[in-house]
Amino acid sequence: MSKLGRVLVAMSGGIDSSVAAVMLHEQGYEVVGMTMKTWDYASSGASKKETGCCSLDSINDARNIAVQLGFPHYIIDIREEFGDFVINHFTDEYIAGRTPNPCVLCNTHIKWDALLRRADQLGCDFIATGHYANIREENGRYVISKGLDESKDQSYALWGISQKSLARTIFPLGGLRKTEIRQMAMDRGFTELVNKPESYEICFIPDNDYRSFLKRRVEGLEEQVAGGEFVLEDGTVVGKHEGYPFYTIGQRKGLGIALGFPAYVTRIEKDANRVVLGNYEDLAKNAMTVGKLNMVKYENLIGQPIPSITKVRYNDPGTEAIIEQEGDKMKVHFLRGVHAIAPGQAAVFYEGNDVVGGGWIETNFNSDFNLNVLQ
Repeated sequence: MSKLGRVLVAMSGGIDSSVAAVMLHEQGYEVVGMTMKTWDYASSGASKKETGCCSLDSINDARNIAVQLGFPHYIIDIREEFGDFVINHFTDEYIAGRTPNPCVLCNTHIKWDALLRRADQLGCDFIATGHYANIREENGRYVISKGLDESKDQSYALWGISQKSLARTIFPLGGLRKTEIRQMAMDRGFTELVNKPESYEICFIPDNDYRSFLKRRVEGLEEQVAGGEFVLEDGTVVGKHEGYPFYTIGQRKGLGIALGFPAYVTRIEKDANRVVLGNYEDLAKNAMTVGKLNMVKYENLIGQPIPSITKVRYNDPGTEAIIEQEGDKMKVHFLRGVHAIAPGQAAVFYEGNDVVGGGWIETNFNSDFNLNVLQ
C-alpha cells in the first residue's frame, strides 16, 4: 500500500491524462486508471470517423499505458447518465434560444460525480485528471487557479466542481508547460501519444455540426421553426431565417443574408422566432446577470462587491469588472463593453490567477452602474 494513497486517474487515452497517470505512478501513488465511455458514436449520426475520448482506439491507448506501468485499468459506461443529463440539456438550451456549454456541465455533473463514486467503490483516496489547472487549500476552502501554461489553461471549465469534490482532486499537470509534457512522454517512449491528434470538438458532435445534431434529436424541429424573421435592432424586417435554434449570439458567418455591412446575431427572441441582427458595436454590453453560482475561493460575496477579471467564454482573455452577489445570482459590471455575451454560456470570475467562482449567463444588458463603488 502506498504511503501517498490510492488515486483514481481519469484516462481518456490522450497525452495529458496519460502523462498525469505516469507522473502520479512515478511519485509513488498507487494508481488506478479509469476511462469513461460517455457517448456512442454510432448513434451520433455524424459522418466523421470515430475519434476522440470515447473511441475504441482511445480506450485501448489508455489501457496500454496501464499495462506497461503495471497498474489496473477499468472502463465505465456512463452513456446513460451522460446522455440523459448533458445531451438533453444541450438540446433544451438551444430550443430555449440559449448557447450551451456541455463540457463544463459534464465536468460538473457527470465526470466528477462518476469518478468519486467509483473511487469510493475502489477504495481510492483521491481522483486525478489531466486538466491544466492548479488546486490548493486556503482559509478552509479548496481554490482552483490557472495552470502555468496560460495558453492551455482549463480552469474555466472547472468552476462548477463542489468543495467536497475538490478536496479529493489532484491536477498533476498544473505546474507544467505543454512542451514539458510532450517531452516527458517522449522520454518514456510514448511516441504515439505525442503524435496523436488532439480532439477539441464536443464529443457527441464529432463533425462539429450542431444544427444537424439538433435536427436529428428533435423530431419535426425544422418545420416548427423555419421561416422566422431576421430583424434589425429597430425592428425592420430584412429577411427570413431557418429557425432561431440554429443561430448563436455573435454569429456572423452562415447567416445567408447580405445587408451591405458585416451583420452579427445580437439577440435571439425565441417566442417570436426572431433573430436580431446588428453591427459589431451592437454586440457590446457592459453588464450581465449570472445564475446557478458555484463559489470557489470564497463561500459567498453577498454585501461585498469585488473587482474581478471575468471570462464569458473559453478562449476569452477576460475583462475587468465589478462583481456583486445578490442571493444566488451575480451582477457583473464590466469596465468596458464586452462583445457577444451569450446566455447559456459559462461566466467565470477570477482574482489574479484564482477562480472566485462561476455560473451560467442569464441576461446581458447595458447599465449605468457607478464603477467607483469600491473607491
